[in-house]
Amino acid sequence: MEKTLPRMLREVSQKYPDIPAQMTRISKEGDFETVTYKELYDNSQAFAGGLLALGTVRGEKVGLISDNRKEWEQADMGIMTIGACDVPRGCDASEKDLKYILSFTEVKTCIVENEFQIRKILNVKDEIPTLKRFIIFEEPTENEVKLCKEAKIDLLRFYDVVEDGKKYNEKNPGKVEAEIEAGQWDDIAAIIFTSGTTGVPKGVTLSHGNFITQLDELQERIYLKPAERAICVLPVWHVFQRLVEYVIISQAAVLCYSKPIGSILLPDMLALNPTLLPAVPRVFEAVYEGITKKMRRTGGIVEALFNFFTAIAICHSWMDRKMFRKNFMTHNEFTPGYWLLFIIPWLLLYPWKLLGNVLVFKKVKAMLGTNFRAGVAGGGAYPKAIDQFFWALEINVVEGYGMTETAPVVAVRPVDAPIFGCIGTPIRGVSARIVDMEGNVLKPGNKGVLQIKGGTVMKGYYKRPELTEKAISPDGWLDTGDLAIESIHGELKILGRVKDTIVLTGGENIEPLPLEAKMQESRFIQTAVVVGQDQRNLGALILPNQEELELWANENNISFKDFEDLVKKPEAYKLIEDEIKELINAKNGFRMFEKIVKFAFLTKPFEVGKELSAKQEIMRYKLTEIYEKEIKGIFKD
Repeated sequence: MEKTLPRMLREVSQKYPDIPAQMTRISKEGDFETVTYKELYDNSQAFAGGLLALGTVRGEKVGLISDNRKEWEQADMGIMTIGACDVPRGCDASEKDLKYILSFTEVKTCIVENEFQIRKILNVKDEIPTLKRFIIFEEPTENEVKLCKEAKIDLLRFYDVVEDGKKYNEKNPGKVEAEIEAGQWDDIAAIIFTSGTTGVPKGVTLSHGNFITQLDELQERIYLKPAERAICVLPVWHVFQRLVEYVIISQAAVLCYSKPIGSILLPDMLALNPTLLPAVPRVFEAVYEGITKKMRRTGGIVEALFNFFTAIAICHSWMDRKMFRKNFMTHNEFTPGYWLLFIIPWLLLYPWKLLGNVLVFKKVKAMLGTNFRAGVAGGGAYPKAIDQFFWALEINVVEGYGMTETAPVVAVRPVDAPIFGCIGTPIRGVSARIVDMEGNVLKPGNKGVLQIKGGTVMKGYYKRPELTEKAISPDGWLDTGDLAIESIHGELKILGRVKDTIVLTGGENIEPLPLEAKMQESRFIQTAVVVGQDQRNLGALILPNQEELELWANENNISFKDFEDLVKKPEAYKLIEDEIKELINAKNGFRMFEKIVKFAFLTKPFEVGKELSAKQEIMRYKLTEIYEKEIKGIFKD
């Protein structure tokens, strides 16, 4: 196993020099620019030389403020080549966050994507006294050149630094190679800041070893062949996408850059014909919603056939999982009994499922291309209804789990042998256990707090030993803060966050995620957020699906001026109230105190940086501030 990530890239580039490493769309017509593995390695080594020429030293922190693009990986590998580490953030980072992160890590060199990042940083430059220079990916404007000059900050183009690095390497042969050889397993590769529940960024310190520990088994669970393509849509500063790129590179596959926007992603899927799509669950939800919405618009016999064959496929796959033990099980189930019960209906439905595949599902699968092997859902809870749908259509989407503090992978379902309704078993090199609130280890089948130990666990929070001590026990167990349960076969299932648990005045403890996921099965509900801490009962903030609600209103002759006017109509409230009652009830496994008594409508989708984190997770602590008025209205007597 390689000791550092640059050594891994060197080995792959030597073995597969001419295979494409990166593909970027350069025109609307579908033309893509390609960078080979040799070019990726050469550019990263030249950039490393350029950094050495600028005086960057081993252990130095280098800012990397950019979204996903080919230069990001080249810069990242170049930084790590000389033993420095990057401090990444996306282009949506606020001035406040950039000021804190760059000053706290004492950054001297900051790589930025464009002039907008330069302006933000220059606005707080006085509070980042160590900053000496910017290296910009895009062409700077005259205004930015002038501003940097006035601020006495050097401004360099990325490719100029690469060219300077080539000259440096010619004059200093073997210098960069010596830096690679000096790299160690435990060297810091990155310091990734997470907002945390308090909103104060915490710098997670991750080593080369933290990342490399995962690569061995991930190449088995999520395998790629050399030159196979993987779509990259997530923010690369986030640890999930970062690790995904290392997994792709380690197998000499191709990084294909796209965006998680339907109008961009779907054409790219058809043009690139990828094998793998790693994404947050919301992307797969959007694909599902796009498919079902298209069928409803078409209507008639097409919609009827789709609904009929989907119901058959879901029913058949449910029986199939029971009979062939493909479900998450907390106790032994009597499989022969399922065979006796289901064998005849299973056989009778099978031809109908095949017919549905020919008439309907084949066209749906074609949207993903002919080479599609699997999607990987990570970075958030994967809704059961979406999991069920894709499983029934035999579109393989495997769920994984991790966190920034574990670099990030703890577990992921294997592509070739997935178990439904879980995240799979922990990967090699990682141990997991479930404990109660007193720290006692629980047996399989019992709900508790998930703790992790092993080679992926972070070195600690940068310059915050008190937080590190709180998160990691003296014997090395990291408290994830997640509620989980273990199956009899060692698979894990995430149930929610300990800190997300809502406690009613009656003492009832409620996990909001299952309730929210169930409500969002309604075609009229885009987003549901359960509230009710320290209240007698539960309420919810509901963002309706605007398109579906307006379509319903027109079909039912309900007049309205605009969307905000529509949600004020009593008919709209009654519709959503009935939808919630139909979904949240004892029939679907919910308890009496989990009933949603009242709700308030929202009219604007949640935004990244406001209500959502970069990986599109809801930041609940912010919702209580932003929607304080609406929440008070729900519980007003």
